Amino acid sequence: MRFLFCFMVTVIMLPSVIFSQTINTLTSKEKRKGWVLLFDGQSTNGWTTTSSKPVPKGWEVSNGAITATKGGKGGDIITNMEYSNFDLYLDYNIEPECNSGVKYFFTKYEKGGNLGMEYQILDDKLAEDNKKANHLTGSFYDVLPPLESKKRVNAPGQWNTIRIRARGKNVEHWLNGIKILEYDRGSKDYTDAVALSKFSKASPAFGMVEKGHILLQEHGGLVSFRNIKIKSL
Repeated sequence: MRFLFCFMVTVIMLPSVIFSQTINTLTSKEKRKGWVLLFDGQSTNGWTTTSSKPVPKGWEVSNGAITATKGGKGGDIITNMEYSNFDLYLDYNIEPECNSGVKYFFTKYEKGGNLGMEYQILDDKLAEDNKKANHLTGSFYDVLPPLESKKRVNAPGQWNTIRIRARGKNVEHWLNGIKILEYDRGSKDYTDAVALSKFSKASPAFGMVEKGHILLQEHGGLVSFRNIKIKSL
């Protein structure tokens, strides 16, 4: 009986032990396949501000996560590297009413300034900016909405996993293992949607750049990120 009790305790604890060991790490298989970590869980190495300055104090690294503190005014941060064809995964956790996002193909446009295509992160129920379908979690912000019928979002205070896959002109948005949006840059549906967005006057045409940085958005609310990994395709 004592052996059985010890065995059951070990089994119950095992998932949490394994989980804690895999935060911000890559398996041998992932490394062989070309995945790299964009966040080491301990520092802001590999990240900078949009003006190429060190990550400010408004961002904190603790408990294996990088966090934009509430009211910290840390501003957005971007990867040092730029990416073209890629597969990106990361976990995020927000406070109630929070608005944030992850941008990709972030770069300076000839007209429009610094822009990026945003995977919107939002408290869909309580955040102020929840009136438009293409402003909700998982949307291509202000351009294309996600498939709400497929979305499975964990509540604020819990972790969610997003995936952004870009290959050629095709882009996919995933949330918690489910694809919730797919589009082709430059298609008629895409061009029509951009024309109705706040990015309609960008030059070159918004989202049609070949490469750009990954950006973590600071929008005033508390948001944390971890397990940020990417693979070039």
